[in-house]
Amino acid sequence: MAVSYMDFTSPSTKFTYDLTKNTLFRKNNRNYIYALTSQQLNTLGNVSMLDVFLSKGNIIEPHIHQNASELVYVASGSVIVSIFNPYTLEFKHYPLSAQQAASVPQGWWHYITAREDGTHFLAIFDAPIPQVIYGSDILRFTPPEALARTYCLNQQTVKKAFEPLKDTVVIGPPADCQQPRVQNSPVYRQQVPLHSYPPEQYFQSPS
Repeated sequence: MAVSYMDFTSPSTKFTYDLTKNTLFRKNNRNYIYALTSQQLNTLGNVSMLDVFLSKGNIIEPHIHQNASELVYVASGSVIVSIFNPYTLEFKHYPLSAQQAASVPQGWWHYITAREDGTHFLAIFDAPIPQVIYGSDILRFTPPEALARTYCLNQQTVKKAFEPLKDTVVIGPPADCQQPRVQNSPVYRQQVPLHSYPPEQYFQSPS
């Protein structure tokens, strides 16, 4: 939809923008996101975009866009787009390579995992400013007693499990991640390289 109220003769009208001037999130020099919305480019209609760079095994954390549908287009590398279908109650995992795309309907729970180093993809939205609710925010702000009572869980276990979540994750795992791992004994914590768990081992393509 065009921006009908825009005065295209105004000196404040912008037709170009350098996305590197608007970093949405940076985990490190291989995992970061640039953003373009109507706040940066005021001639945009109902469209906005994220420019995403990931290394292998990094994940755009589970989230929803409550006001926009999303088109994921892979420029280089490859990803798995994981989408929960609320009608079939199934998670489907869609592998994409360069020049392939996937759509995520508005409000659907999803996440995106890089399968290769140097992965670069665009996330395009049908809203001038896409809204987002991140899974890490839901988990860290929901009172542990609510989760425990709702799902018949041990409250202290729930509290301890989510205590390390201090910030919105966006690109996971966090840079200082110490993942729990089971080895014929009680769970212990140790550093685990990302490539120890390649996405192909725990994702299955949809039938």
